[in-house]
Amino acid sequence: MRLPRTRPRSLAGQLFAMQVVLIAAVVAGCAVFAYVSGSAQAEETAARQVRVAALAVADSPSVREAIRTPDPSAVLQPYAERVREDTGIAFVTIMDTERVRWTHPDTSQIGDTFLGNTAKALRGQTFTETYTGTLGPSIRVVTPIRDGGRIVGLVSAGITVDRVSSQVREQLGALALAAGGALALGGIGTYVINARLRRHTHGMNAAELSRLHDYHQATLHAVREGLLMLDGRRRIALINDAGRELLGLEPDTEAVGRTVDELALPAPLTGALLASEARVDELHLTADRVIVVNTRPVVGGEQRGTVVTLRDHTELQALTGELDSERGFTQALRSQAHEAANRLHTVVSLIELGRVEEAVDFATAELELAQVLTDRVVGAVEEPVLAALLLGKAAQANERGVELVLAEDSLIDDGALPPSLAQRDLVTILGNLIDNAVDAASEGPEDAEGSGAAVPSPRTAGGPAGRARVTVTALADERELLLRVADTGAGIGPEAADEVFRRGWSTHGAGRGLGLALVRQAAHRNGGTVELDTGPDGGARFTVRLPLGDRTAGSAAGARAKEVTA
Repeated sequence: MRLPRTRPRSLAGQLFAMQVVLIAAVVAGCAVFAYVSGSAQAEETAARQVRVAALAVADSPSVREAIRTPDPSAVLQPYAERVREDTGIAFVTIMDTERVRWTHPDTSQIGDTFLGNTAKALRGQTFTETYTGTLGPSIRVVTPIRDGGRIVGLVSAGITVDRVSSQVREQLGALALAAGGALALGGIGTYVINARLRRHTHGMNAAELSRLHDYHQATLHAVREGLLMLDGRRRIALINDAGRELLGLEPDTEAVGRTVDELALPAPLTGALLASEARVDELHLTADRVIVVNTRPVVGGEQRGTVVTLRDHTELQALTGELDSERGFTQALRSQAHEAANRLHTVVSLIELGRVEEAVDFATAELELAQVLTDRVVGAVEEPVLAALLLGKAAQANERGVELVLAEDSLIDDGALPPSLAQRDLVTILGNLIDNAVDAASEGPEDAEGSGAAVPSPRTAGGPAGRARVTVTALADERELLLRVADTGAGIGPEAADEVFRRGWSTHGAGRGLGLALVRQAAHRNGGTVELDTGPDGGARFTVRLPLGDRTAGSAAGARAKEVTA
C-alpha cells in the first residue's frame, strides 16, 4: 500500500515550532541558571548568617563571664538556645579548648566531645566548613572566644544542609511557576503572531513561497504589458520593465517608493493613475507614446492600493491613422472616378452632337486642371510617401470644396530625409494637420462666431476668389524639415493655443481631439517642435520643424530651390 504524500508544514507552522522550541530552551536554560545561582546564593547566605551568629556569641561579655564560673553550661545553654531560635540556625555549640561541649540543642550531647575541626580556631582563626555532625551534614563556622587576649573557649554555629536545600526547593517551586508562566505566555504570543503570518502567507510553506517569488519575478519581467502597483498612499510599490519603458522612466531611476506626482507625467495620465475608481481602456498620451490604461483598486476591508496595467497603443494608433487615410483615398478615388465618368459622358455627348472642337477643349481643360497639382507636387516633393499623401489629401479636399495648394517655396529632394525619420511619423504629422485644416476651411469663418476665435475679414476669408483653401509648405534643407499647413478657416484664439494639443480638445464634440496631440507627440519623438499662429488668410497656421542633423544636400538642391522660388 502506497502511503499518501504529506504536504510540508507551512512556513508559519515551521516558525511556530521553532519559536516554541527556542522559547522552551531559553526558559529551561534560565531556570537551570537560576537554580544553580540560587543554590550557591543560599549556601553563601547561610554561611554568612551562621558566621554573624558565631561572632556575636564569641564577642558577648556574658559568655566570657559564664566561662569563668564553675558550671558554664547552666548559663550558656539557655543563652545559646535563645540565640539559635532568634537567628533560625540549626545549632549554637559553645565548648572549651578541649572540645568538650557546654551547650547543644540536644542536651544529652552536653559534656561530649565536639565533632568537627577546631585546629584553626585554636590558632585564633575563624573558618567555615561543611561537616557531618550529630545533626547530620551542616554548614558551620568555628571561632575562638578570647578573654584578655587568651583563648578560653570556642563557638560553633551552623545550619543543616537539609534546611538550605529546603529553602532552595521553595525557591525552585516559585521559579518553576514563573518559568511555566513565561513559557505559556511566549507560546500564546508566538501562536498569535504566527496565526497572523499564516493569514498573510496563505498557509504556504517556504518552498512554495520561494517558487511563488521565482514565478513572480519571471512573469514580472517577461510580460510585455506595463504593470504598476500603487500602495494606499499612491506610492509606487512595484513596476516592471515594460512599465518603465511605457512611462518614459530611465532604467537607473529609482521609481519604487516615489509618488505618482513625482514622475512628471502628463496631467490626464497622472489623474487616471491617482483615481480611486476603476478605469477601463482609457487612451492617454505620454511624450512619445499612446498607451491604454486600466486601473483597479485593491480593496480588503480598506483601500490598500491600485493595480495598473499599461498597453502600448502607439503602433495601433499609427496603423489606424494610416487606415483612415487609405479609406479617405479610396473614397476620393471613388468620387474622382464618378466625376471622371461624368466628364467622359459630357465629352461623348458633345461629340455625338457634332461639337468636336468644344469636346476637345473641354477635355483638354479638365486634363490641365488635374495635371497642374500633380506636376507641382511631383516636381517639388520627391519623397514618395509625402507626394502620395499630398495628392490623396488634395483629392479629398476637392471633394469637400476646399482647394489644397502647395506653396511655391516647397522643395524636398529624394533622399533628403534621413532613414531615422520614420515615414509613419511624417504621415501622422502632415496627414492630421491637413485633415484639421480642411475641416476648418470647409466650415468657414462664420462658424467661429461666439467661439472666441479671431474672425478674418471677408476680404481675406477664402483668398481672393473667396474659395476655401489649405496651403501646405514642405521644405527640407541641410538642417531641418519644415512642414507648414495654413487654412482659411476661423482660426484659433490665443487663449486656446496651448489647449489644442491636449488630448480631447476639439470643436467637433466628444470622441475627437486626438490628431493634434499625436502631431505634437510625433514631433517630440523626432526632437522637433510644433508652433501655432495665425496664417496670412486669417486661419490657423501650424508649423512643424524636425531636425535633420548635419546633412549636405548638394549644390543641385540649392540651385533647384532658387529656381522654384524664382
